[in-house]
Amino acid sequence: MSYVDPITVDDPEDPRLDDYRNLTDMDLRLRVEAPAGMFIAEGYLVLEKVVELGLCCRSVLVEPKRVARLTEILTAHPRAADIPIYCAPATVLQALTGYRVHRGVLACVDRPTPLSVNEVMERSGDLLILEGLVDPTNVGLAMRSATALGIAAAVVSPDCADPLYRRAVRTSMGATLVLPWARSTVWPQDLDLIRDRGYDLMALSPDPDGVDLETAVARAREDGRQVAAVFGTEGDGLRAETMQLVARSVRIDMASGIDSLNVAAAVAVVAYALR
Repeated sequence: MSYVDPITVDDPEDPRLDDYRNLTDMDLRLRVEAPAGMFIAEGYLVLEKVVELGLCCRSVLVEPKRVARLTEILTAHPRAADIPIYCAPATVLQALTGYRVHRGVLACVDRPTPLSVNEVMERSGDLLILEGLVDPTNVGLAMRSATALGIAAAVVSPDCADPLYRRAVRTSMGATLVLPWARSTVWPQDLDLIRDRGYDLMALSPDPDGVDLETAVARAREDGRQVAAVFGTEGDGLRAETMQLVARSVRIDMASGIDSLNVAAAVAVVAYALR
C-alpha cells in the first residue's frame, strides 16, 4: 500500500497542525478531543497498534529523521494513501505541542465507538473498575496490567481520567485501545447493575478489617463468580457511597510500616491474583 509523500511544515502556526496544538494542556485537550471524536497517538509502538487495529488516522506529524520508520508502519494501514503526513523539525514540534516530542511521531486518530457498561459486561471474564483516578498515567498503567494479565474489560467513573488521553495511551503501550472499556454515566449506581449481572464486587482498600486478596479470590472462584475489582482515586481511595454498594472490602497484605501500593501497582497485583 502506498502512502502520501510527506508535506514539509516550518511554521508552528500552520492551521493544518491545529489537532496537535497545546498537547500538555490537559484541561484544554479534554475539552477538545472527545467532542471532536479524536485522540493523539504518540510513538512508534502506539502507532503500530493503531495500524494493527485498523483505526482511522486523520493525519500524522513526524520529525524528518523518523520519516523512513514511519512510512514502514503506515504501509500496513489499509488507508495509507489517504493519510496526510506532516514533516516538521523538532523545534516546530516543541513550539506547537508545548513539549519536546521525544518519540518524534504523533498521529491524530479517530476515537473508537464508545461502549456502554452493558456492552463491556457481555465479555466473559473479570472486570477492572476505576473510580476518580485523576492521573492519566495511572489509568494507562492500570489498563496495561489488566490487559496483560487477562482482565476482560474495564469501567471508568464519569470523573476518571480519559483512557484515550495521550499519556494514558502511551503509558499503556496501546492497551487502552485494546481493552474494551466503558465510561459510566450513572455512578456509582452502575455498580448495582454490575452486581446484578452476577459479578463479585470487591473494593480494594488498605482497611485492615478487609478480607485478604487471596481469600477473597478463592471465595469468588468457589462460587463460580467473575470478579469486578473496584479501585479508588490515588489519594483518598473509594468514596463512602461507593463502598456501601460493594459486597466486600479486600486488602493486599503489606509489609510492616507500608500502608498501600500505588493504584496502578495494586491493579497489577489483583489482576495477577485473579489470573
